[in-house]
Amino acid sequence: MHLTAPATRRPGTRDADGMAVASFILGLLGLLVLNLVLGPIAIALAGVALWRGTARPGRAVLGLALGGADLLVLVALVQADGTVSWSF
Repeated sequence: MHLTAPATRRPGTRDADGMAVASFILGLLGLLVLNLVLGPIAIALAGVALWRGTARPGRAVLGLALGGADLLVLVALVQADGTVSWSF
């Protein structure tokens, strides 16, 4: 019987991978609704995921970019409408 050693991963990498995916999803969702809330959360999660050394840095960077885009969409809508609230 041949036993293989489990893949060596740093502690917290799985958490960082989850944060990277969550930041991407929240950033994407924030483009449609609650961009004032979801944008900063996506940015924070992406930053922590990158800091912890995620195995999915592309998703973390996309989450970071989408979180920034959420805030830019909010600023554009506030400039166009003059209020923080908006609807479709």
